[in-house]
Amino acid sequence: MNKVTIVIPNYNGEKFLKGCLDSLRPSVQNAAITYDIVVVDDASTDSSREIVKGYPEVKIIALEKNGGFPNAVNTGIRASETPYVILLNNDTKAKPGFVQSLYNTIRNDNKCFSVSASMRMWDNEELMDSAGDIYCALGWSRSRGKGRRASGYSKPCKVFSSCAGAAIYRRELFDIVGYFDPLHFMYLEDLDICWRALLHGFNNKYDPNAVVVHYGSATTGSKYNSRKVIFSAQNNIYVVFKNMSVIQLLFNFPFLVAGFVVKTAFFVKKGLGKDYLKGLSEGIKKSFGKGRGNRFKGFTKIIPRLALIELILLKNIFSVLRDT
Repeated sequence: MNKVTIVIPNYNGEKFLKGCLDSLRPSVQNAAITYDIVVVDDASTDSSREIVKGYPEVKIIALEKNGGFPNAVNTGIRASETPYVILLNNDTKAKPGFVQSLYNTIRNDNKCFSVSASMRMWDNEELMDSAGDIYCALGWSRSRGKGRRASGYSKPCKVFSSCAGAAIYRRELFDIVGYFDPLHFMYLEDLDICWRALLHGFNNKYDPNAVVVHYGSATTGSKYNSRKVIFSAQNNIYVVFKNMSVIQLLFNFPFLVAGFVVKTAFFVKKGLGKDYLKGLSEGIKKSFGKGRGNRFKGFTKIIPRLALIELILLKNIFSVLRDT
């Protein structure tokens, strides 16, 4: 029986998809385990589906309506039958040993929900793109090590969350933690699900030996654009509402306000201030509308765990500011 299913969500990824699939060939990965590959095509209008047909070992799930990243990966996860699932962006190339290393790391810890790979810059593989994600009490999320020398991130460690662009998950735990929230549509859905894993008592790790190169923003375009800013802002509000208890929300309120004020000023300078404020407004509506039913239940039963998570959120302020 195969041990891992690699799920690749794809939307108009014809430019990168062939390179991604080529890097996953058994002759390239040289893994001791066997694995399935599934491409979930999110209603692409380019030649993506034709490209996948050139790989008979790859299964394609063709969605007729674009439902966003969470819907696409949930479809792939639910279609899998293996104990572990790797989520991989279409604009990545996996280095040899990537699959085996992630599998080795997660199988040795039954409390591990996810393991984030070592994501490197496309145009300079000596620089990090992400070594897992950091989140802090300011409401800011950062990719660990982004733009820094990869040699400084050569040790495995626990992280707040795994970047779903290249990470492995223990499939059975989705029934406990829940799946990716479709209301996120895109951005911070990976932070949300890993935060929920922490609330349930599981952990997330970083594996420096599972390496991929990542182009970044291949689907959404530039680093900062109106659509991206709006979705990111609204999900920044939504993820806090879902995963903080009322006491935490009150305690962190000054930090969160400060964080959002600084971000507003930043995007005003970028000419995207109105988009950011629109996103925050929509995030509030989402939190108290449809999102209310997705709020974590059982905060009063895990107070010691909440205290530990709060300490991490406070400690991470310094890490995030250092990388800003």
